[in-house]
Amino acid sequence: MDFSSPLQPVSRWWQFCIYERHIEMSTPTTAQRIGTFAFDARASHLTPQARMVFKRNILDSLGCAIAALPGKPFKALREQFDEYRGSGSCSLIGGGKTSPDQAALYNSGLVRYVDLLDSYMSPGGLCHPSDNFGAILAAAEHASASGEAFMLALAVAYEIGCRITAIVPVMAKGFNHAIQLAVSAAAGSGKLLGLDAEQIAHAIAIATIDNISLACVHSEPVSQWKGFSPGITGMRAVYSASLAKRGFTGPLRLFEGPNGLVRMFDQPLDIDWSDQQLEIIHQTVMKKYCSLIHGQPVLEATLELKRTHGLVGDDVDEVVCDIFQSGFDIAGGGSFGPKDDPQTKEQADYNLKYLIAAALLDDQVGPAQLEPARVQGADAQMLLKKVTVRSDAEFSSQYPGELNVRVTIHCTDGRVLTRKHAGFEGGLDNPFSWERTVEKFHWLSEQYADEELRGQIIKLVSTLEEHPIAELMELLAKVSPAPRFPATHRGIQ
Repeated sequence: MDFSSPLQPVSRWWQFCIYERHIEMSTPTTAQRIGTFAFDARASHLTPQARMVFKRNILDSLGCAIAALPGKPFKALREQFDEYRGSGSCSLIGGGKTSPDQAALYNSGLVRYVDLLDSYMSPGGLCHPSDNFGAILAAAEHASASGEAFMLALAVAYEIGCRITAIVPVMAKGFNHAIQLAVSAAAGSGKLLGLDAEQIAHAIAIATIDNISLACVHSEPVSQWKGFSPGITGMRAVYSASLAKRGFTGPLRLFEGPNGLVRMFDQPLDIDWSDQQLEIIHQTVMKKYCSLIHGQPVLEATLELKRTHGLVGDDVDEVVCDIFQSGFDIAGGGSFGPKDDPQTKEQADYNLKYLIAAALLDDQVGPAQLEPARVQGADAQMLLKKVTVRSDAEFSSQYPGELNVRVTIHCTDGRVLTRKHAGFEGGLDNPFSWERTVEKFHWLSEQYADEELRGQIIKLVSTLEEHPIAELMELLAKVSPAPRFPATHRGIQ
């Protein structure tokens, strides 16, 4: 019997499948393209202007980290480090040594804790590029890197995380932005640890495949883990890079493979990874108040009304805040849950009702306003119940190009005071200068470092390329983990 005829079409089909599979497997995956981008990055790709802005953001991250040192979670982390491992190669801000991965967790947690860190905003959401800071810092110290190499690896991490954020509305898809952080932190760490392009790709795959972070981490009641999720991501990224250096391989089709991130995101990642520019730093924005980024224009408007009209808490009968939809959903009582009864720091900094009340009562929203005793204060709890937050369709249509809000205060004497506010100091239209960042650093660190030590840190960051990262870590280890010096700064006004 002749079976050749019916088998011929099957054979041709099978050969075609093999050919297609060969083409698919020979084309670099997204993880490999990102790995090549990270490996090929050179110090010459950092323009003088970008270097200046990176130094600003680095100093800002250090100020945020130092201000967080008394936070209760950090005492618990130190106890855990002692239990699981003793001394190691990496320094903790505020003194002490541990392993690189645990230093990444600790120092990343510090940067995030008081919610004053930088942000990058896109139509689909945002990320905090300085979430990379603790991981890249740990990898740099472990590798005995130069300040120049640290800044380059940090720039690579910023670029990767922000490029993904720019095209994928991660939170709208139900995910937290710690997903792209796993990619960026692994790439930056791998570069510092001396991995080649293929090893960096494997580090990215290992770090990311088990780091599918969900947006519901922001839902009420907001927990401590919202602020420490990036730290655990950075911890895994550093560890993953070390594994990849030793030959561990990861699923390189992390994005394109069956049920990979392309399917999860329901869109491709059309990013030109051959573009070696490291300029995304110019699109980052800074914070003046301890609040999510959406609250910055709200607090500026509230404080301007308070100061212009000499208001005190007893003058306020009602406050109405109109804001764009994203701000309402996350912090105004929208889809992430009600904001009527905050009790903790984590609930307070994501709660526009409390933040407005604190601003009206204390004339400032800094680390002190996030202390649980202040959040639970009878005056704050009473005033926040007079605050209504609403979404505004016009403001929503303009977001994130413009962060427009309107704050209206109805006074007990019958006055109605309204302030429509566009943007905020620290935003793209009104960026923080180096001098303003230095002022913020002094405000945040004055209780933990004397004037001489603060000056040494500022000077070293301003000339970071000229120093090994070990010199910066030596200074940061001298910072007191508990308040030792008087608080005299009123906060940046």
